[in-house]
Amino acid sequence: MATIAADMISEGKDVINFSVGEPDFNTPEHIIKAGKKAMDEGYTKYTSGAGMVELRQAICDKLERENGLIYSPSDILVSNGEKQSLYTACQALFGKGDEVIVFRPYWVSFPEFVRLSDAEPILVETISKKNFEPDFSDLKTKITTNIKGVIINSPSNPTGGVWTSESIIKLLKIAKEENWSIISDECYERLTYDRNFISVEKLNREHKIGARVITCMSLSKTYAMTGWRIGYSAGPLKIIKAMAKIQGQATSCANSIGQKAAIAALSGNQKCVEEMKLKFLRRRDLIVELLNDLSGVTCSIPDGAFYVFPSFQAFLNKKVNGKILKDTFDISQYILEAVSVVTVPGDGFGAPGYIRFSYATSSETIINGIKRVKTALDKIT
Repeated sequence: MATIAADMISEGKDVINFSVGEPDFNTPEHIIKAGKKAMDEGYTKYTSGAGMVELRQAICDKLERENGLIYSPSDILVSNGEKQSLYTACQALFGKGDEVIVFRPYWVSFPEFVRLSDAEPILVETISKKNFEPDFSDLKTKITTNIKGVIINSPSNPTGGVWTSESIIKLLKIAKEENWSIISDECYERLTYDRNFISVEKLNREHKIGARVITCMSLSKTYAMTGWRIGYSAGPLKIIKAMAKIQGQATSCANSIGQKAAIAALSGNQKCVEEMKLKFLRRRDLIVELLNDLSGVTCSIPDGAFYVFPSFQAFLNKKVNGKILKDTFDISQYILEAVSVVTVPGDGFGAPGYIRFSYATSSETIINGIKRVKTALDKIT
């Protein structure tokens, strides 16, 4: 849908894009300056495959300061974005015949990461009324001896849901009992609004559970650095070393200029993060209110990230322009064609009946976009 939006914009069409998965702000100036300085000073060569020691130390300092976690630089792997961190973790941990728990709705890449490691994703339901937390009764029915791991994503893409500590602790205990590895995608950890974020590994250590956790984090969303491609993993030394070997054969190191900028981001003044977060919070409240004002649409208030995930189930199997809307692919396509508003169908996330809206855009755009969506929905019978 993002590609379609880009094509329409290039054709000069007036498009409102709710599909974006990145902040609409530019990277903060002090981080940009650090990147420029790195180039001027000749930091344009390969670095250590695991990442610059200075950056890995800055990550350790960040994890201690913000997450209450103690690591050493040898426990850290810097990658070309967190997406590579997650992919490489799956490659290191899973293989043919293995199964991995993925909760639905899921970020579209999770099942594919698992399949690319020759393992099989096992989809487990969540409870929409509880911030899309795990449905443990469904999980219980799907546990087999083939399961070797589970992927957690809180705050979530696509739902924006943030799991309670109680749910995470319960899952940690199951993982420990079953000897699963946990990959915790904490990409949106700095973007939580109504509750404080607690890292999965922090809960694991505090409650002395002893589960095996690989934490994957990113600078992309926190510092509006999506194009810089810097993410990182923290975990047991043996696993981090295995991931580093795989990454070394795939892409060598993360880009040196981005790594220098990342040091400035993690070590510098964090006021920019709080300013962006406050703007996201205002936009979240605005878009939730506007969506709930639409007849047939229901939207819960997400606690994190910059997405809302409203239900459009009332429009399924309805008719417009002589066509039956069989799924959210049809609904999103209709909205795009009718009023030039780009959304992301929930069916792509394993969540029929839901549509993802990103509020990483201005309040004015949100207001105009939802007005257009109302115009489109009013024609459905």
